[in-house]
Amino acid sequence: MRQWTVQDVMTHDVVSVAPDASYREVVNVLVDSGVSAAPVVDARGHVVGVVSEADLLHKVEAVGDEAHRRHFAGRRRSHALTVGAVAADLMTAPAVVIAPDASIAAAARRLESERIKRMPVVDVQRRLVGIVSRRDLLWIHTRTDADVRSEIVDHVLLRTLWIDPAAVEVDVVDGVVSLAGRLESRSLAGLVASLVSKVAGVVEVIDRLAWDQDDSRVVRAAGYPFGTPERLMRPSTN
Repeated sequence: MRQWTVQDVMTHDVVSVAPDASYREVVNVLVDSGVSAAPVVDARGHVVGVVSEADLLHKVEAVGDEAHRRHFAGRRRSHALTVGAVAADLMTAPAVVIAPDASIAAAARRLESERIKRMPVVDVQRRLVGIVSRRDLLWIHTRTDADVRSEIVDHVLLRTLWIDPAAVEVDVVDGVVSLAGRLESRSLAGLVASLVSKVAGVVEVIDRLAWDQDDSRVVRAAGYPFGTPERLMRPSTN
């Protein structure tokens, strides 16, 4: 079964600025590109920070009228917000980043916990390889019902679990998957529902699967509280 990762949904063509880019240059990049933030990248391609509209607005506030200057005089980093400031002075550092092989769920949790809209994607050497946004993560839910159903039948049932697709009725409507049919054991039925819920684009799983043998006690006694151990599953072939 395919595991969707950040690199599947991220934007590869990323707009960035150099640490020595002037305030005006940064503004022009954001406005011309229609983005609200850009990674600050050094000469070796390493992400050293992120400069956003919010960072730039601090500059506007700091160079406002006298009352505004007094109001913002004691705020953190205000000393750097002077005429001639460059991206390195304005940016937020260190940047919140994520690896390209991170899961979609991990990326969503990171964006939510950090309360940001997007973040740079970097390799093991912290070099910029892309950027991922909340909208990018939602892309998996634009998959058609037919596409979702095809992955469930071909990858989850047939290739991963070796289950005859005819044994399980799979219906998908607006991302909601309904499962019906009869399988040999309760643990197998539970595993099917669990794996289906992890398919990209699945919003909800309605599990109506029945089983011939209730092996839940045996499975728990064997130390597999969530169903059939993965070592008994057929390796997936994408």
